[in-house]
Amino acid sequence: MHRLLRRTLVILVSTVALLAPAAVARAAATKAEVLSSWTQTTAASTNAWNAARLDREPWASYQFDWSTDYCSSSPDNPLGFDFTLSCWHHDFGYRNYKDLGTFSANKSRLDSMFYADLKRKCATYSSLQQPACYSVAWTYYQAVVIFGSLEAVNPSDIDRARTQLR
Repeated sequence: MHRLLRRTLVILVSTVALLAPAAVARAAATKAEVLSSWTQTTAASTNAWNAARLDREPWASYQFDWSTDYCSSSPDNPLGFDFTLSCWHHDFGYRNYKDLGTFSANKSRLDSMFYADLKRKCATYSSLQQPACYSVAWTYYQAVVIFGSLEAVNPSDIDRARTQLR
């Protein structure tokens, strides 16, 4: 009996020792650190954000803004390519960095993250569809680089765009 109790305790203590550092690390991470980890250009970063999006409860204390208007005034599914999740991820970055007051310092990376997400989405389509998808993705990326936020847009660019639309 002693042997069974000892084995059970060893397994229990080992399990706690393995799980505790991860829980402590997550609890100790600041909102900015978590936000940064979810807004990198890598697939792993996007996958971590998406997992959190699907299970928000563990992240509730950070008070992230999960709202989205998807691709704003642009189509969410241009030419049938589903960009909704990429646009949501981009909105998440914009809204939360604005909330932290560090948007300008992170805008370029957020736009690059968006483009990386779009390219990963395009890679899921057939080789016949990919060129068109990549072209639309590039256009969406350029649009957010130039017009992604009025705070980041040079007023002369807005004036130039207005004259070109006339």
